[in-house]
Parts: sequence; structure tokens; C-alpha cells
Amino acid sequence: MARRKGDPKPQPKERTAHLPTRDDVVSFIRDNPDRATKRDVAKAFNLKGDDRVALKHLFRELEEEGVFQRRGKRLVTAGTLPQVMVLTVTGRDRDGGLLARPLEWDEAEQGSPPLIAIRAPRNAKQRQPAAGVGDRVLARISPPQGEDGVHTARVIKKLEKRRAAILGVVRRTDDGDYRLEPVDRKQSELLIDKEQLGGASPGDLVEVEVTRAGRYGLQRATVTQRVGSFASEKAVSMIAIHANAIPHVFPEAVLAEAEAAKPVKAGGKREDWRKLPLVTIDPPDAKDHDDAVHAEPDPDVANPGGHILTVAIADVASYVRPGSAMDREALQRGNSVYFPDRVVPMLPERISNDLCSLREGEDRPALAVRMVFGADGRKRGHTFHRIIMRSAAKLSYDQAQAAIDGAPDDKSGPLLEPVLKPLWNAYHCLLKGRHARGPLELDLPERKIVLNKEGLVDKIVVPSRLDAHKLIEECMIQANVAAAETLEGKQQLLVYRVHDQPSMAKEEALREFLKTIEIPLARGAQLRPSAFNLILDRVKDTDHAALVNEVILRSQAQAEYAPENYGHFGLNLLRYAHFTSPIRRYADLIVHRALIRALDLGDGKDGLPDVTLDQLREIAGVISAAERRAVNAERDTVDRLIALHLADNIGQEFEGRVAGMASSGIFVSLPAYGADGFVPASTLGDDYFHHDEAAHAMVGERTGLGYRLGDPVTIKIAEVLPLAGSMRFEMVSEPRKLGLSGKSFHKARKGARTAKRGKPARGKGRQGAGRKR
Repeated sequence: MARRKGDPKPQPKERTAHLPTRDDVVSFIRDNPDRATKRDVAKAFNLKGDDRVALKHLFRELEEEGVFQRRGKRLVTAGTLPQVMVLTVTGRDRDGGLLARPLEWDEAEQGSPPLIAIRAPRNAKQRQPAAGVGDRVLARISPPQGEDGVHTARVIKKLEKRRAAILGVVRRTDDGDYRLEPVDRKQSELLIDKEQLGGASPGDLVEVEVTRAGRYGLQRATVTQRVGSFASEKAVSMIAIHANAIPHVFPEAVLAEAEAAKPVKAGGKREDWRKLPLVTIDPPDAKDHDDAVHAEPDPDVANPGGHILTVAIADVASYVRPGSAMDREALQRGNSVYFPDRVVPMLPERISNDLCSLREGEDRPALAVRMVFGADGRKRGHTFHRIIMRSAAKLSYDQAQAAIDGAPDDKSGPLLEPVLKPLWNAYHCLLKGRHARGPLELDLPERKIVLNKEGLVDKIVVPSRLDAHKLIEECMIQANVAAAETLEGKQQLLVYRVHDQPSMAKEEALREFLKTIEIPLARGAQLRPSAFNLILDRVKDTDHAALVNEVILRSQAQAEYAPENYGHFGLNLLRYAHFTSPIRRYADLIVHRALIRALDLGDGKDGLPDVTLDQLREIAGVISAAERRAVNAERDTVDRLIALHLADNIGQEFEGRVAGMASSGIFVSLPAYGADGFVPASTLGDDYFHHDEAAHAMVGERTGLGYRLGDPVTIKIAEVLPLAGSMRFEMVSEPRKLGLSGKSFHKARKGARTAKRGKPARGKGRQGAGRKR
């Protein structure tokens, strides 16, 4: 058979029967970066049996030694960047060429961000979006060439530039002047002339534009928009929207397109399932309902004890066509963003809350998957259908759970026997399959802010984790798996939801930490979620439980979207795609379109258009960045809300827990509020405290006393900055004896010199977020 262009070069026949040399493997991986998995190398060198085992160990050695780093199932040259990234253009080189750095970069874990040179088009006919210093661009990255080691990139798309407006709070000085206190602490104060206030008063959150900038003194500004009083939650969430550049106003063309949409009716390739009693189970305040479920025993005598589970998902693809105004806006937004008082939706309300929402008793289009499970909880098969459905009932989690627990109400009572009990029976069956699969089972309770009538914090609660929540979550996971399996089987391009296993560096840091509490973590074997679960079971109901859960969470990689599949480590699944929430996630809309095309379920205009792998990489890069943007905005809003809520509690003591540390001090979370504050190391006492990174501890040099991650402590609030969402604490609890070894203390001294300053990321890679998996 003739070798195709681009195929790896065949190896000499005398080497195919035995393991190639280390240099052979290194050369192959470097020459074939797209064919750098163990399977690719084994196929290239014709390795079988024990030779494949030896190759696995060689891959491990190359990663441990830092020759390569793992990205999914592939090994790539250490320091290699992803193929598509969002960059910030930071300046120019001597020749006037643009220079950029990654927008998302964790210096504490990855070191200094790399410098990337923006390349001009190869010839005059090639077009490239014009970009300048300060712009954000989506770019395709090429590995370093030559001796300078600088990555290069070509601009794919120039992203929307942030507006020139500055957000801040109006303050009045003792002299009677008006000033703007910017939200961004890096921005200097601005003077506002009284006649330029635009109706704003002291304490109002406003947007301003700089109108005059001199060489000396403060710049002057004019108020362009009054957002509202900073004392309201609406203003607090607006800060996050502005600071994270989240699109929140729909263009007129998008709204017009949504208003012109007509309800989809039965007929054509759409099956009529309106008699099937599908139900929606959601939070009581949910405005859009994008999934409905139904279950029944499998009547097939060949599947005793089996169940048929049906999951129906809102058919957004019927209304949002590729290339339309709504589609372009949805891609830019990437996902809906949820704040305590508002939602910034991905789609206009006419679509998300009306035409696509699976409302009780109303006809709605849906894409449904019918799955058959055996008595052991393993899926035996599935089929996809494009349907018209009519939800039999809209239930809340509490309502459905209460009915199962023996307290049905007027709505859930008639549904108990025919609908709810079969659902719960199927769920208990699915649990067998889940336990056999062994996903990561972190115990990290989430908190919810409850607002009062004024839009301010009333209380913070930890919602109960009901079986009703777990039932819906497991149904959605199985539907997502079925979508990925079907599209792979049809050889259809798609966007996967992928989650890599922990990096070697994080795995080693976790191993060092577990040593300090005398828990071993085997070296050499590839970790699976079950290994973490054994550790979590070991510390359950002990003083170390919260600490170990937090450290294992921090060891995890961050989930993302990608057209290449390398599995979902946290869920322990080989194939996984987001299919179940197209109203609020663009990734799911891509998967719906792919299914419509692959299964010929549409009219030729609502399926996935012809796309290349590179185009899907671009889309995956955009929506992954949008997801991180949303997480940051939601977190910042909670921080500012809690800081505002506690602003009048200066000097009061609270119970907290050590949540993180750096060489400069300790971060303490207040479990009752779900917020963090900072205790500077210089205020901890008479001793000189060092950060022991391996032990996750802050240790006194002279006494050996200190604090460890997860320790319960009492703090006093010393300072609150609501606008920045930050709090400074004073430690009330005395340090304790940690019993660290001399080796660990030596690392503490090194950590004091090298630890990066800054607040640790919260919730990164979190896998306990229910439907956000």
C-alpha cells in the first residue's frame, strides 16, 4: 500500500519486533506531534504484547523527566502551547511586529507567561484581522522556531474590545469635590465636575468617560450612565459584568430575529411523543426548562430488571440556525451567566424562556434519546429522535423528593405511581453502573446566597443534596455519553467535554502532602478516580476530611471543550459531550446540530454545516474562554456581596477555616458565608512564618508552630473593601504544633523565597458542580 503524504515514516524492519530505543521514540514524537499517543507509537513500530507495556513505562519516564508533557493522551514537547488560544496584544518588537501573551495564564503553576510573536500573512492575498496593542485575539499557535524560542501565532479573529468607559462609585470629598473611586484598583481616581454628574449622587455606581487628561493632577471624567446605588445587588453584579467584559445587551438584529420566530409544529421527520408523560424537575425559581425525563421497566424478556430511560432536551437548533444573528451572538456569549439576582442569558428570552422552554402542558420541539439499561446499570443501547412533546408536569426538586418520601402534594400525588416511582427505580439501577464506573466523589458542599427584598444578602444557605438532584444529574450524564458515542460512531466531528488527569507536577505535590498525614499514594501507576476515592473514604468523618477534599480538588485539571477526545477523568468516562443544556451552553447547540446532521433529522439547514477540525478548535477555544469568564464573574459578585454584607462587622470575630496560603500570608474562608479574607504573615505573631508548600502549612521558624490548610480558626475582621470584594483579617487562634519533619521545614524556607503571591484559584477543575460537568 502506498504511503500517504503526511503519514509517519516507516521504521526499519529489523526494529519492528522489539522496543525501539529511547531516541527513536523521542524523534518520532517530535516529528509527528499529531501522532504522539502510545497507540500511535505502538502502531508505527509494530509493538505488541509486553513491548506495549514497556512503551507505557517509557512514556511515563519521558513525562517525569520533563522531556515531554502530557496533553490529553498525547505527549508534546515541554512548554508547548495549545493550538488555539486567546491572546492579549501587549506591545511591539523592534521591527514593529506585534507581541502578545496568553490571556489565561496561572503564573503560580506555569511560571512566567510566554512571549508570542504575531506573524503577518504569508502573502498579500491572505487576509488577517487587523489587531493592535491592547486588543484581544483568538490565534492559532505555532511552536518556537530557531534559537530564540519564541512562539508565533496567526490571528484567527479579533475579539470584541472592551469599551473605553470606566466603572466606579461616586464619592464626595470634604472639600465638596466629586470623585470616582474605580472598581479596578489599578485605575487612578478621577475628578467629576458637578455639572458632569448626569444625575448621579454620592454612593452611586456609574460609568464614566475620561474627558480631559493633563500631564499633572487627576484626570477629569463625565458620567455616561448611572447603574444604580452600590448598596444594591444589581449594581454589584453589574461590576462583574463590566469588569469581565460580558456581553449583556442583545443587538437589535438579534432581538428582531427572536421575535420573528414561529413555534415549531409536528410533522415531517419530527415524531409525535405528546402522549409520553415526560416531566421537568428543576429548582423552584427556574425560568427555562431545557430537559425532561421519563422511565419505565423494559418489557423485553431478554432484559429482566432492565429499564428504559428517556431524556428529552429543548430543540434550540430549530430556532437558532447556523450563521444567523442569534447564532453569532450566542457564540460570542458562549454560555449564560448566573448571578444571585439576575441571569445574563445566552439567548433572548423569547427563545430561552418561551419557545424552547419545555413548559408544562404546552407543545414543544425536542431532541430525545431513548436509552435501555440492564439490571446491572450498564447501558445496552440507545436511539435519538426528533420529537414534539408536551411536559406532563413542572416539578421542583423538593416537590419530587417529598412525593417519593411519602408527602406528595396535589400535583405530584397523581404522578407518584405512573411517573415518579419508575424514575426512582431506574435511578437506583443507574447507581449500580455509576458505582462500577467509579467517578471522582468529592464532598464539597456549595452555598447559595438568598437575597432580601432590597436585593441585599439575607442569608447564605447550603442547599440539601437530594436524591432528586442526583437522579437528574445521572440522567444527564448518560444522555451526554450517548450523544458522544453516536457521533463518534457516525464519524461526525463534534466538540467534546474533556477533563484531563492531574499533571505530573500536581500529582507529586499531592503525594508530598499526603505523606504529612501518613497516607501513601503509589508512584508510577497511572492514577484513576478510584485511587482518589479510596483516600477520600479513608479520611471521611475525620479531622482531615475537609482538608483532603480541598487538596484533591486543587490537584485536578480544568475541564474544557475540545474537538479532540481525551476523555473525562473526573467522571471516569471515555467519551463525553455536552448535549443537555443548549438553552444556556453553545457547546450543546453544536452537539445538537451534529446529531441532526449525522442522523438526518433536519431539513438540511439546521444541522451542523461543513466545518473543519481547525474551525471546531476555534469554537472550542472561544466557548472555553467564555466559561472561565463566567466563573470569574460569578465568583467576583459573591465576593463583593459578602464584603458588602460584612462591612459593618469590623472588629467582630468569626469562625473560619484555612483555605490557602502564600509566602505573604494565609487565606481564611468563612464557611457560614462562602467568602475568603486574607491574614498577612506579618501579623501572625512574634515568630517569622514561612510557607511550607509540600505540607500546605505556614510554619514559625523559631517555634515550629503554625497553621495548616483546612485548620479551623477564629479570625477578627480588620478591614473590608466592598468595591474590591476583599477583606483583611486578624488571626485570633494561636498557632499549633504541626509535627513537621526537618525535611519539610527546609522546604518551608525555600517556599518563603519562591512562593507566588496571590489568591489561590477557587473551584478550578471542580467536578462536584452537578450539571456543570
